[in-house]
Amino acid sequence: MSRSKVYALLGLLPFAILITGFLLAPLVNMIYQSFQSNEGTFSLEQYINIFSDPFYLQAIKNSLMISIISATVAIVIAAIGGYSISRLSNRENKVMVMITNMTSYFEGIPLAFSFIILLGNNGLFTLLFSQLGLDIFSQFNLYSWIGLIVVYIYFQIPFAIMLLLPTYQGLKMEWRYASNLLGGNSFSYWVHIGIPILLPGIIGTYTILLANSLGAYATAYALVGSTYNLLPLQIGSLIAGDVFLQPHLASALGVVLALIMIVALWINGRVMRKIRRDLD
Repeated sequence: MSRSKVYALLGLLPFAILITGFLLAPLVNMIYQSFQSNEGTFSLEQYINIFSDPFYLQAIKNSLMISIISATVAIVIAAIGGYSISRLSNRENKVMVMITNMTSYFEGIPLAFSFIILLGNNGLFTLLFSQLGLDIFSQFNLYSWIGLIVVYIYFQIPFAIMLLLPTYQGLKMEWRYASNLLGGNSFSYWVHIGIPILLPGIIGTYTILLANSLGAYATAYALVGSTYNLLPLQIGSLIAGDVFLQPHLASALGVVLALIMIVALWINGRVMRKIRRDLD
């Protein structure tokens, strides 16, 4: 082995230690703990409890529902917003990308706290519109299922826009000109050229949004606490709750959550390969 390769491997050693210590080791331990019974013996007890208990099945269902709804709404808004940003002038585009980039990192407890200040029961906008005699937010409850979906959609949109912008930059104006010269209009351009090119990026972004919302914990916990039955909240309560601590069951729920994400990524990969074959 050459000296340059040895130096390169030594340079990767800290990264390998970091990945092993903070990613692989906890993952292996979580899988191992999920196959342990409450008495510490090897067992499928935790998985049997999950798939036989309606409470945990409801948590899985609720997490999937909020992820699908928020990701679907966010991808539609982000697709339109991302295209609009890509059509701006160079200076305006940089400003909007900077704002979107900063907004995409605004999530978790700070985001929930901001929504409480603005749209909570005694929030700024809630009281302001109430004083003006407008009942815009009188029927809106931030601490409800709808409120949780709204907050999820909010932090998903800028994240999706940042992922979609490189895809929109791949659209070339020459293709539109060629379509127009051949007698096509805007509708035919998008149907035969624009959408087929953008579709792989949109589907890939949608899958990432699903995984992102499935694993969201801090925002939901800060906003609704344990009021709603979501998979990440149940995992948190089982390993850091005030009453019952069940780390083995929490590990099994974590494995189930990871498997759902893996299945989503696998489906995304199959769809992407089919789309690429059709385009070729």
